[in-house]
Amino acid sequence: MERSQRLVGAQRRRSAWSLDSVRWAAGALALFVAGLVLQISGAPELIWWTAYLGCYLAGGWRSAVDGLTELGQRRLDVDLLMMLAALGAAAIGQVFDGALLIVIFATSGALEDVATRRTEDSVRALLDLAPERAVRVDRGVETEVPVSELRVGDRILVRPGERVSADATVIEGASDVDQAGITGEPLPVAVHVGDEIFAGTLNGTGALAAEVIRDPSDSVVARIVAMVGQASATKARTQLFIEKIEQRYSMVMVGATLALFTVPLLFGADLRSALLRAMTFMIVASPCALVLATMPPLLSAIATAGRHGVLVKSAVVMERLATVQAVAFDKTGTLTTGRPRVVGEPPAAVLALAAAAEQLSEHPLGRAIVAAAHERALPIAPATGFRALPGRGVSALVGGRRVEVVSPAALGRPAPESVAALESAGDTAVVVTVDGECAGVIGLRDTVRQGAADVVADLHRSTGCPPLLLTGDNRCAAARLGDELGMEVRAELLPGQKVAAVRAHAERVLVVGDGVNDAPAMAASHVSIAMGRSGSDVTLQTADAITVRDDLATIPAALALARRARRVVIANLVIAASFIAVLVVWDLFWHLPLPLGVAGHEGSTIIVALNGLRLLRDRAWFMAVRQSRGGAETRCRAGYGAPAR
Repeated sequence: MERSQRLVGAQRRRSAWSLDSVRWAAGALALFVAGLVLQISGAPELIWWTAYLGCYLAGGWRSAVDGLTELGQRRLDVDLLMMLAALGAAAIGQVFDGALLIVIFATSGALEDVATRRTEDSVRALLDLAPERAVRVDRGVETEVPVSELRVGDRILVRPGERVSADATVIEGASDVDQAGITGEPLPVAVHVGDEIFAGTLNGTGALAAEVIRDPSDSVVARIVAMVGQASATKARTQLFIEKIEQRYSMVMVGATLALFTVPLLFGADLRSALLRAMTFMIVASPCALVLATMPPLLSAIATAGRHGVLVKSAVVMERLATVQAVAFDKTGTLTTGRPRVVGEPPAAVLALAAAAEQLSEHPLGRAIVAAAHERALPIAPATGFRALPGRGVSALVGGRRVEVVSPAALGRPAPESVAALESAGDTAVVVTVDGECAGVIGLRDTVRQGAADVVADLHRSTGCPPLLLTGDNRCAAARLGDELGMEVRAELLPGQKVAAVRAHAERVLVVGDGVNDAPAMAASHVSIAMGRSGSDVTLQTADAITVRDDLATIPAALALARRARRVVIANLVIAASFIAVLVVWDLFWHLPLPLGVAGHEGSTIIVALNGLRLLRDRAWFMAVRQSRGGAETRCRAGYGAPAR
């Protein structure tokens, strides 16, 4: 089932190559490289000029159209400014500089379009969770109808193995329902008459008749879609600040360039010298070096992280990872594996009987019991007459005796005292009966991922705040795990409550999760990381980064690498800004020869690019690993626990 969902999700995802901006940017880059090779190899000037002008056309026509459209609305932007700089450079023979600017801005626009496409596909994938059709029962007649036609009070039938079509209350039948995608429960939940089931959850072996309690447009899954969309829109508004800076920069640059061109003419300068000085100013003041000051370190860090098992989706994400102040984890499938194991040492005879009855079961608890029996090399007797008891457990004949492995609630009589002890410790208890008599109790517990405690400690040190556990699981199980790992705990949370918990504590929260129920909190967070192997398709789409091998130890290392990349970016910006300031002042108050201006501009570009590329080395990752085990770098925000001592 999970595999089929991933295949559907993969089909829904649209290739980045399908975007026009990506294809035009790739074409501009190819023409730029061709022109550079031809120029270096000594080809006729007409040939490599043609290649560069083709780069202008391929990478610049969209920016030119957008810039002219903005100009028609009395707004200036950097796109139009860079086109003017590129054309001015070509006008005085510096076509290489103009083509380089064109390539940089075409690539940036393509990356922005890819990020927007990912957000749209993420929301679309969420809609695929709930089935499109439902079986409605009216006066005993079953009719298959679109889910959108269901209304509150309608009666629906959910057959074994089907997904629940709407939020509803069970009125007939019993079953085990896998609700991990909505509530975060690690194991299928036994549901009986009167229990609530959620749209998009997977029914087990029993048939259920249920009454719709919410309109499909208001189901939990629908609310998840709405929350993801709202969170994505909120993030997009942060670009308003960048647009204001862009507008002011454009106005200043255009005004300064025009002044440098017209003022000398008014004082008798010749046209060529005035134009040359203005275009020199446009070249040396162009933000090419500033752009390269940022991208090479971040892209190098992304490549290095990818080689070591962390896929970071964009440079913006890498920047956000560098400013994380607190970390929140999901429980099941993130800090734990989602695979239960037997705890303690139940009597060998009891475990062997339970394994014999469960050997044909596909339930996670049954598989855990059989695995425990194999680990202890216990003989597992053959069983006959196996029956799955929906919502209760299993039953089978073992050696002529009826053996049942059932939940304590299904006993029909008070459970043994050991059941309460197990459940208070956060474990799941099952009772083994033989011919109706209690033979023993077996406790099971979700498996904590290897190294989880060290990772939590590392993150506590690096952020100065104890990580937060956000889970839909029961309070006892969550409290036990929180005590074991040293975390603050918020338990029994639905997706909307996880969003509220994230927003209530800190602005720059990293959310780590794997299930659909984590998607809203991940979208609302400052930045998010998904578990690559166990994560749902929707979570992988929504997350900003992915741990490919589900290795938690890569998370603090990725944060440390991002912080180092940020330091390199700051150093590069200082270098680039210093070069630009010196060259601009030189051109404004003295005479800056064009070759020297181009050399200074390109020299600063090369310096910052090479400085950023240092993060491509594996040594950068190993240094990040060591740094992640060092002292705290940031302090805990108010309301999110005490700083580490």
